[in-house]
Amino acid sequence: MSPVDIPLFPLSAVLFPGGLLNLRIFEPRYIDLVRDCTRGNSGFGVCLILDGREAGEPAVPAAVGTYARITDFYTLPDGLLGIGAEGYGRFQVTSTRVRDNGLVHGEVRFLDDEPLLPVPPEHGLLATILERLHESSGGPFARSDRASYDDASWVGFRLAEALPLTLPERQELLQLPDPVQRLARLAQHIPRFQRG
Repeated sequence: MSPVDIPLFPLSAVLFPGGLLNLRIFEPRYIDLVRDCTRGNSGFGVCLILDGREAGEPAVPAAVGTYARITDFYTLPDGLLGIGAEGYGRFQVTSTRVRDNGLVHGEVRFLDDEPLLPVPPEHGLLATILERLHESSGGPFARSDRASYDDASWVGFRLAEALPLTLPERQELLQLPDPVQRLARLAQHIPRFQRG
């Protein structure tokens, strides 16, 4: 598949496929991004910042990110634009360029969707932990279909965003190509969060 040019939104956050993200939009380059995405019914890439900041000079994005589509617009209490976005497929950045307005664009190759695999029995506890986290938080995934908790990819992505992991740990989990491998890595992190 040939590379595709998409606008990039480098953030101090990792968005996973199926994940939700709320953004406060105030810089002109990102207002332009939102306008262009709305007009073209297109999305943008969310990448973890490797070097730099969210505001000001263009930041250096991670090489693997998640394609996002805007799902909601709202006005924040301070009068600024807020948007809700949802993560879809992952991509790999092959090159970047900065437009005149400071917006980073990337030539990206979309990665294949992960195969639909059941959660292996040895990682069943991860699905249970995730379900309890969703029940106690009452967030958008609290009413998820029970079948979702049998999907290795979905469980791995949701647990990676629910646990208090570091950004480099989240990025590593995003980049792993295999959902069962991701669950195995998450299982290694779980003991850190268990009460003694």
